[in-house]
Amino acid sequence: MRIEDIEKRLKAVPLFKDLEKEELSHIIDIAQTRLYKHKLYVFMQGDPLDRVFFIHSGKIKIYKTDTSGREQIVSVLEAGEMFPHAGFFRQGNYPAHAEVIEEAQLITIPIEDFERILLSNPLLCIKLFKVLGEKIVDLQNRLEEQILHNTYEQIIMLFLRLCKTNGMKLDDLYKITTHFTNRELANMIGTSRETVSRTISQLRKKDFLLTDEEGFFLVNRDGLKQEIL
Repeated sequence: MRIEDIEKRLKAVPLFKDLEKEELSHIIDIAQTRLYKHKLYVFMQGDPLDRVFFIHSGKIKIYKTDTSGREQIVSVLEAGEMFPHAGFFRQGNYPAHAEVIEEAQLITIPIEDFERILLSNPLLCIKLFKVLGEKIVDLQNRLEEQILHNTYEQIIMLFLRLCKTNGMKLDDLYKITTHFTNRELANMIGTSRETVSRTISQLRKKDFLLTDEEGFFLVNRDGLKQEIL
């Protein structure tokens, strides 16, 4: 990847968008690029945490597994996003698996070098903490959903969340731009594939959920919001 391409991508990342060209050049100097094929792992849960990644293109699935091997999908990340969001300023391991689900061009930066830049740029450090704060709020909201809402409502809230994180507005609907199986959707909220399948059928009958010719979900976000009021 050309230096110009790395600069353009990093400049589009919210964390770096306000940096001056000279400030951004320090990050570009330590950045490397790598192409990851479909189904490859960028890292696995428990591997030593030694670098941070920025997605130039492609999609990455972040998920955790428990001792019995059950999968819990945390998120599916797309171009412009960074990962992981944990582990700065401490020794540690990657807290989850990162699997390529769509061939990805990644920009990688060694954690130690990135931390030095953060420490020398208080504004950048504050912005990183804001990003981490948003992730904490998202996790708190997910926990609240599980505590306060039944499974039907949790699945609706999942589709609303996907409209925001993996959606593209098309007129009055939102297209979920990643193919998710019912099993994967179930793994996002800790329920069964059968429950998700049954709920999707109910939402289809109410015209809250459609599927386009390519098999992507089309979501009536306003209708779903009304459903859980």
